[in-house]
Amino acid sequence: MAIDLAKARDFIYRQGTLFERALFAWLFDEGSLERVHHIILCYKNPDAGFGHGMEHDLKAPDSNPLALEYLLGVMKHTEMPAGALLNGTADWVEGQMKADGSLRNPPQTRDYPLAPWWQEAGGQTLPDSIVGNLIRFDRATPSLVEKTKRWALANHSPESIMANEWLFMAYHAFDFFFAIDDLPGLDDLRGATIDNIVACARAAPDNQVDSLFVFAPYPDSLIAKALPAGLLDRFLDQLGARQQEEGHWRDQHDLPQWFPMTTINALLALRRHGRL
Repeated sequence: MAIDLAKARDFIYRQGTLFERALFAWLFDEGSLERVHHIILCYKNPDAGFGHGMEHDLKAPDSNPLALEYLLGVMKHTEMPAGALLNGTADWVEGQMKADGSLRNPPQTRDYPLAPWWQEAGGQTLPDSIVGNLIRFDRATPSLVEKTKRWALANHSPESIMANEWLFMAYHAFDFFFAIDDLPGLDDLRGATIDNIVACARAAPDNQVDSLFVFAPYPDSLIAKALPAGLLDRFLDQLGARQQEEGHWRDQHDLPQWFPMTTINALLALRRHGRL
């Protein structure tokens, strides 16, 4: 079935947030990057962190690690230039670090709508993806990187990485270990990350196929080359077939608030792989 970009656009503009509409316009309709940046800055607080429901699962206005992790992931995946968006943000992250390198969440996060799976911690506590992507945008301070390296050595091992069974969750190891170049056992940690992504991709149900393209955004990506013959094409076929009549793609948990961003990611993957 041919991809209907017009229907996808209609869905994004009916159901998406202002940020999602501007992001779609920049990626697919030659819209303004400056406008996207202006909108993102509305989610930024004076302390240089991000909040205000930047990530749909946590609506607190206070700066929190989950909002920043999500923003950085979107910026990395869409190849969005950072400009001044991340000025001061590394210092904010370091200020949230506990002695062991994990991240604290403001207690106020529980005073606002919060997805049930974040209730216990009040939000994201793992620093790996956040710091890895700050490194990619050349915004991580040396002290922040060193603290996160110590945390990673204490919390990741090839065995723990291989124990992951959910394709989506491989982003923690992937975002950090492929952003740094100096760590004891780094080759083994990277190898385990690649092997885990491939294993999870082999076992992924149809409703998780979009997750692969976070790790294999282009045909010549490292992970794309590591996949068994034919698996990438099968995922692309399945992704292309999953556009709904209303124009959108469903997320793997079937949560409507995530349909607009899932749609943007699906279209981006299909275009990068020559299917759109």
